[in-house]
Amino acid sequence: MVKKVRSKTKTTCRLCSSSELSLVLKLESTPPANAFVSKKDLDKDQNKYPLEVYFCESCAHLQLIEVVDPVELFENYVYVSGTSKVFVNHFSDYAKSIIKKYNPSKESFVLDIGSNDGTFLKFFKNMGFSVLGVDPAKEISRKAQEEGINMINDFFTLETSNKIKKRFGKASLITANNVFAHSDNLIEMTQVISDLLTKDGLFVFEVSYLLDVYQKTLFDTIYHEHLSYHSVIPLIKFFDNNGMTLIDVSRVNTHGGSIRCVVQKKNGKRNVNESVKKLVDLEKSLKLNEKITFSDFALNIKQRKIELYNFLSSLKSQKKIIAGFGAPAKATTLMYEFGLNQDILDFLIDDSPLKQGLYSPGIHLPVLSSDSIIDLKPDYLLILAWNFADSIIKKNHKFADSGGKFIIPLPNLEVI
Repeated sequence: MVKKVRSKTKTTCRLCSSSELSLVLKLESTPPANAFVSKKDLDKDQNKYPLEVYFCESCAHLQLIEVVDPVELFENYVYVSGTSKVFVNHFSDYAKSIIKKYNPSKESFVLDIGSNDGTFLKFFKNMGFSVLGVDPAKEISRKAQEEGINMINDFFTLETSNKIKKRFGKASLITANNVFAHSDNLIEMTQVISDLLTKDGLFVFEVSYLLDVYQKTLFDTIYHEHLSYHSVIPLIKFFDNNGMTLIDVSRVNTHGGSIRCVVQKKNGKRNVNESVKKLVDLEKSLKLNEKITFSDFALNIKQRKIELYNFLSSLKSQKKIIAGFGAPAKATTLMYEFGLNQDILDFLIDDSPLKQGLYSPGIHLPVLSSDSIIDLKPDYLLILAWNFADSIIKKNHKFADSGGKFIIPLPNLEVI
């Protein structure tokens, strides 16, 4: 049964609590990006929610103010990291890098917030660390537990943190990958993290980088799960106001462009790395901390829409079969904003068994396995999971060998 998802509207900035918020980008309203439905629920309407981005005039933080009930978004989550070889390799390198650079103590434990299927924690466990994952997704948490990752199936809250502290003590390393953008209450979350860390402990998180979103017009990374769109300038002040210090920032290529942030308690033993100032200077040079910048961003989105829609429409007028490859959350935003409905796309393909046999949020395109490429013989594959384009093309080389073509929609329209 399709549930009636609840939402609320926030009136203050998540980082500085200012009420000086200005609308800078209005995208098409969508259902929750991962709200796939079964065949029996196709006749039920799915509620759509505003997808509007606001700029904080006080600290320059970019954010959504429409907050969809996190229980509905994450309790039955269908994204898992372990199905992507690219992400498995990324997490392996990431874990090794943190251990080599910061040498966290093995006397306590490593906590991963939003640990998903435990892919990241497995690498720490294999290197001898005690690990603990916290994730609200029931089925994914159960599978991670079965694979040997100690899990708490819940949201990361003050109550959860107190239970962790009582049972396991404090953590020498707390991580949160592609999760720090999900929390509506970042102030409380950060204070709880600080309290749960050992004196010299570190909080390390990766999150989509607003600079990359802006420069590459990666608007499809904007959806209801992502409440915040982070840049370094607002984060420095935010952590300082909450008893912590941002000491290192490095750019990584996941999700089209992300940043890995390393944070310690205020007056910690480590010096602030030059990397922080370098990115502050870069953001200022691009005027990322100015509202007017995002007017250009909105214009670029419109131009990309016209370009892709006209191209796909011309293919459909030639009776071509077009399938979308990948059914990530970002595909929901992309399809709604660009008008990629059942008149344009014939079906979707995804390698996750959790999505196969379901239908896409709102538009209700069937999600099939990659075997359907052979059976249904599409002429074109529109790569909706464009951040994995290279690996998808490589894995499906037989499709290209038989005359099929790949379309990459972002950052730039490409036909291969």
